[in-house]
Amino acid sequence: MSNAAGIDPIELTRQLCAIVSTTYQEGEVGDFLAGYLAERGWEIEKTPVEQPAESGVTSERWNVYAGTRGQTPELVFSTHMDTVPPYIPFSEDDEFLYGRGVSDAKGIIAAQVAAATALRAEGFRVGMLFVSGEERDSAGAKAANENPKPSRFLINGEPTDNRLALSSKGALRAVIRAKGKMAHSAYPELGDSAVNKLVEVLHRMLAIELPVTEGIGPSTLNIGQISGGHAPNVIADKAEAQILVRLVSDSSPVRKALVDAAGDLAEVEFTLELPFVRLKAVEGLPTMVAKFTTDIPQLSNWGEPLLLGPGSIHVAHTPDEKLAKKELLEAVELYIKVGRQLLG
Repeated sequence: MSNAAGIDPIELTRQLCAIVSTTYQEGEVGDFLAGYLAERGWEIEKTPVEQPAESGVTSERWNVYAGTRGQTPELVFSTHMDTVPPYIPFSEDDEFLYGRGVSDAKGIIAAQVAAATALRAEGFRVGMLFVSGEERDSAGAKAANENPKPSRFLINGEPTDNRLALSSKGALRAVIRAKGKMAHSAYPELGDSAVNKLVEVLHRMLAIELPVTEGIGPSTLNIGQISGGHAPNVIADKAEAQILVRLVSDSSPVRKALVDAAGDLAEVEFTLELPFVRLKAVEGLPTMVAKFTTDIPQLSNWGEPLLLGPGSIHVAHTPDEKLAKKELLEAVELYIKVGRQLLG
């Protein structure tokens, strides 16, 4: 193993996963990381990230940047501190770490800290950026992009099974709202069902032929949430659904297709877009295509991006989130190897 100045990534993952940091509640884990890194000689910058009113959270949260005083980094490691709910307590056995954040992305934080520390000891100019809000709206990445470090390269960490991603799908999120007229369900002719309209619109949307990009695969559409109406015996006067499309190309044809599907039955409000991106390859590394979205499009001022990290996206966001200890240790060595190749 390389010299990571005594940093044990497994122990650091344990410490990080003991702190609840679901989106909007990243303040405590940010404070922990800032203190942990400062004790090890890193110069720390904590930048506030705004809390949206709808979060219902009043506590502060931050981005945490760690660098070397008076030095401009050539390479910045970055990932996110927030996790999806619900919180799952940490546990482990001889082979695996379990719990919320072990793969997405607290194990990645630990691997990046160990790798950056080792590279700094070898004389490379490196920094680390850990952000809030990736799992919801990339608020931390957007804030960080307004005050970037002029690095040459950015290695963003997400679960890629320690394979370098050649591309990352984008995301287009929309709310579909239908309106109707309330009435007694025994007399449907006196009302106008918003639920019926929404069902028809969603049926049309599921039938849309979405774009396909060779070597990347298809765009996909998920209906993630549906709500509406008041009771089974009441004609619904309102209904809405939230959908997310994973993009593999420009969003314009998808936007048009969704609006056309809604027609005069519903309104479509686009609430988030993160573009599809192609990423830098490094010779000699196994590769993959990331079907998920990352903070990379919102960190465009931080250098040429790469996407790489331990863990499987298939268990992220699930009750079965886990990370092999062997894979976590291999990720440290992989980050160091890539850092040397990029800067050597």
